[in-house]
Amino acid sequence: MYGDRLAVVTVTYSPGGSLTAFLDSLDKATARPHVVVLADNGSVDGAPERAAERPGVELLRIGENVGYGTAANRAIAGLDARYGWVVVANPDVVWQPGSLDELIDAGERTPRAGALGPLIRDADGTVYPSARLVPSLGRGAGHAVFGALWPANPWTTAYRQSSAADPVGAGVPAERDAGWLSGSCLLLRRDAFDSVGGFDPRYFMYFEDVDLGERLGLAGWRNRFVPTAEVVHTGGHATTANATVSVRMLAEHHRSAYRFLADRHTALGWAPLRLALRAALAARSRMVVRSAVRSATRPG
Repeated sequence: MYGDRLAVVTVTYSPGGSLTAFLDSLDKATARPHVVVLADNGSVDGAPERAAERPGVELLRIGENVGYGTAANRAIAGLDARYGWVVVANPDVVWQPGSLDELIDAGERTPRAGALGPLIRDADGTVYPSARLVPSLGRGAGHAVFGALWPANPWTTAYRQSSAADPVGAGVPAERDAGWLSGSCLLLRRDAFDSVGGFDPRYFMYFEDVDLGERLGLAGWRNRFVPTAEVVHTGGHATTANATVSVRMLAEHHRSAYRFLADRHTALGWAPLRLALRAALAARSRMVVRSAVRSATRPG
């Protein structure tokens, strides 16, 4: 249905200088011709406009903050049929040389790979657990409630597939299938993406990637983790630079977690657990938001 050309979609919301680093590193990540689409959710810093002056970079003005998945959907829908490979990535990602070509090569040798994700490092070099299991009610609730307070809890360990990250103990993660892959940097086979209807627009931020990965798997596609491809996620500029935005994102994370788990347990018999989960997540959200506000307002 689609050709083999490559498009790179990044959702922007006042991304600052991180967007320049993203575009500079992208030029070294692939030798393939590609177009970059900036799906802009109402930036006010001028960064997307400056970036759009580069050859091969297009600016899609959405005009308001519609969320990550919805903005990505709109950008992908605007691509013509030549583009069969689409990257969706945050603008604060720095690509390592050749990393995008590694992902595409893996996709070409794995025909049922609907989504492919690289190894993601945080700015300090730590490997981020970007290829995980789809959270069950118990595992997801345990991680959501205890993850921040007790990082080594068994629910978080299982959810992050910690034992699968390095199965031979060699310090090198293995290429493997996962339940879902981090939406901060994701290569999508467009046929697969279209077959499940893209990102669910009900998720403003967070869990849209978990939901997509599960639906791809249920439709017979594979979520493939490719650790020979590496990127560095330097941290959300718009989120960390603005305390109000940061607080909203923390609240959205808990709201999305509840939506994902509640959507999959709709029967009347699950009502008490849904109620308990909503209460636990709301309490955790208030605690984390209060902590974030204190940190943002602390002198020095």
